[in-house]
Amino acid sequence: MHEITPNNENIADALRNGFGRKRVLVVGDLMLDRYIWGIVERISPEAPVPVLSPGREATRAGGAGNVALNLAGLGLEVAVAGFAGEDENRDRVLEILAGYDIDTTAVVTLADRPTVTKTRVIAGHQHVLRIDSEDLSDIDSGDRDRLFKAVTGKLGVDAIILSDYAKGVLTTRLCQRLIELAKESCIPVLADPKGFDFSKYAGASALTPNLLELSRAGGVPADRTDDLVQAARAYVDALGLQFLVLTRGPDGMILVAQDQTIHSPAKAREVFDVSGAGDTVIASVAAAMLGDLDYVDMLHMANLAAGFVVGRVGTVAIDQTSLMRALHAEEQAPSESVYGLDELLLLVDDWRNREQRIVFTNGCFDIVHAGHVSYLHKAAREGDKLIVGINTDESVRALKGDTRPINGQDDRACVVAALAAVDAVVLFDEETPLELIKALQPDVLVKGADYSKDQVVGAAEVESHGGRVVLVPLIEGKSTSELVRKIAG
Repeated sequence: MHEITPNNENIADALRNGFGRKRVLVVGDLMLDRYIWGIVERISPEAPVPVLSPGREATRAGGAGNVALNLAGLGLEVAVAGFAGEDENRDRVLEILAGYDIDTTAVVTLADRPTVTKTRVIAGHQHVLRIDSEDLSDIDSGDRDRLFKAVTGKLGVDAIILSDYAKGVLTTRLCQRLIELAKESCIPVLADPKGFDFSKYAGASALTPNLLELSRAGGVPADRTDDLVQAARAYVDALGLQFLVLTRGPDGMILVAQDQTIHSPAKAREVFDVSGAGDTVIASVAAAMLGDLDYVDMLHMANLAAGFVVGRVGTVAIDQTSLMRALHAEEQAPSESVYGLDELLLLVDDWRNREQRIVFTNGCFDIVHAGHVSYLHKAAREGDKLIVGINTDESVRALKGDTRPINGQDDRACVVAALAAVDAVVLFDEETPLELIKALQPDVLVKGADYSKDQVVGAAEVESHGGRVVLVPLIEGKSTSELVRKIAG
């Protein structure tokens, strides 16, 4: 087994091309994911349970619906098939999917059971409780026949994904009938498996189990990598797979094919929620396959995509922009808290997902002095995370003449990044940080009180999305220009 050396440009080209705009049919368990966010500040006096003050609520398509959203986000054309109840939750799932131009005409409505719904109660980014609304009793054979007929009307696609959450849609009979029909038309079938018996997916092109699923199905300990790889290879041989992708959480992913085994380390900086990560993996693997990426690039892309979604709270789908940013971020080599814009945008996404307020300020910071330090500490108190935009050398020369800056941009960025008040530093090449402010969309924009509000670049843009502008008092007699004059004698 070897680690991979991917070609990020190949992945980027496939992303730009939307993976050929190929068509994918997702068959499986449709769900509605409902989220209630709130604050817990005390324990109930009635029982040792947290008391949550609810705040905002949100609904997202889960299960097979989330797989479809990931595919659509990557630029593919998608249809989805499965069961849903005759209720408002079904309507909401279909509404969400329709918003991404996903074909839902193969979704069969059942009058005798609810749409599978998972309600998650979250305090901050910590899950407190999950409530499942579902009926797992046998589905009528007539309803199954309706689903099969609906699915066979959608087989003019380039790939089929079986999204199995063990909610009753993907029986062994349905899986095998679909795999046989797909083989007749040379359509690859990928399955995200559930349960102890993977034989229901025999003849598929690929499986994407997680660590626990493969451990249970293969009867091997989850902490013995070599045994897991051997179990994966046994499934590749026994089921006639092209390959199997094993997802291992913080330990990354392993792809096992008949002639090779490839390991890709995990890409997430912080893990907040693994909900839907498997959906992102199988969608990314399918997209990579349809985009003619090799196994190395396929695995790397899936790992980057999974790293993005587990860094967010709740079920989140990958999209072309986020994945392209993650690719670009890999090319950066940040020193401490100095970031390229793509890397910084990912970091800002993480902070926002944790409901942290973003503060932005900017300057040349040519010779950092006590006035700068005081100013940045005051700016940091206006929110949770402080980003400092620093003019590049070319930008400083345009503003202050050919004799400036005294210190180069890398040195200036390094010094500012080392200050305790500063969470991130980013360089910008323009005379003003307007484009940077538009990209970051900070909650608070800070400038010195030597400006008036109407002179602050980006003020209107920040206030247009509900942010605010703060003018911070400066220490009199402290300026870089004055220090330069003293040094010059």
